[in-house]
Amino acid sequence: MSFRTQPLPPARLNRCQLFGPGSRPALFAKMAASAADVINLDLEDSVAPADKAQARGNIIRAIDDVDWGTRTLSVRINGLDTPFWYRDVVDLVEQAGDRLDQIMIPKAGCAADIYAVDALVSAIESAMGRTRRLAFEVIIESAAGVCHVEEIAASSDRMQAISLGAADFAASMGMATTGIGGTQENYYMLREGQKYWPDPWHWAQTAIVAACRTHGLLPVDGPFGDFSDTAGFIAQARRSATLGMVGKWAIHPSQIALANQVFSPDEAAVTEAREILSAMEKAKAEGAGATVYKGRLVDIASIKQAEVIVRQAELISG
Repeated sequence: MSFRTQPLPPARLNRCQLFGPGSRPALFAKMAASAADVINLDLEDSVAPADKAQARGNIIRAIDDVDWGTRTLSVRINGLDTPFWYRDVVDLVEQAGDRLDQIMIPKAGCAADIYAVDALVSAIESAMGRTRRLAFEVIIESAAGVCHVEEIAASSDRMQAISLGAADFAASMGMATTGIGGTQENYYMLREGQKYWPDPWHWAQTAIVAACRTHGLLPVDGPFGDFSDTAGFIAQARRSATLGMVGKWAIHPSQIALANQVFSPDEAAVTEAREILSAMEKAKAEGAGATVYKGRLVDIASIKQAEVIVRQAELISG
């Protein structure tokens, strides 16, 4: 193992990120009262070009006027390939209150993209005398983004999370699908005449998880477009959790409880994790580097796995 210690990600809950368009302020109070850990107010894809300025004003007012509780409050700005993003940043940082936690940067293609936003945010924070630094989350949704995901993860000390944006990613890759997330009908294997559907997003998710874990960030799965397909959402969320992702987007309120359920360790898992830590403490006191728990070997690697589960449970419990 490298002598450089793998840093821990930010100690915040990120099981569900609920999105809502900035052009619909009537939704803001409902979003704030939801069970989502992160609220993403959107200025990008869900807002028509003619409504961008009004949506920006709606969000700036709501940051101070709405009680967001203890949730992480984030705003997704427009992409750097548009004429809207700089005004999003300038107005948010100059006019929004300190309750804003994070800016979400879409369609990140390289570290220079993050540098550009970071330089602008830093200059405005300094000029305005803001004492609370804004965090960044970026979305990987292009071929360039996934190729450069490791340098993106290392690009700024503001970085806290990276998400996968499946729809734009599929378009950038030229994938023959219009589905947003989930298995795809024509992406299958045959064995003895039976079809088996693998996960077309697996490799991109794995790349994001590896980059995030290397640099102490939170890896997050993106949207699942068919919000009427509860089983499909749960299946993808479970695959993402198994790979090491900490949460998933909700594009509809019905998906919030599903994401929270999948990305929360159940009571049995937490109990087992605590017992493993206790067993290893006993082994350590006896001078042993490993021990047996319920018929299986547990060692230092087991401690790290158990600590992840216990830490998540403690965050959930407050």
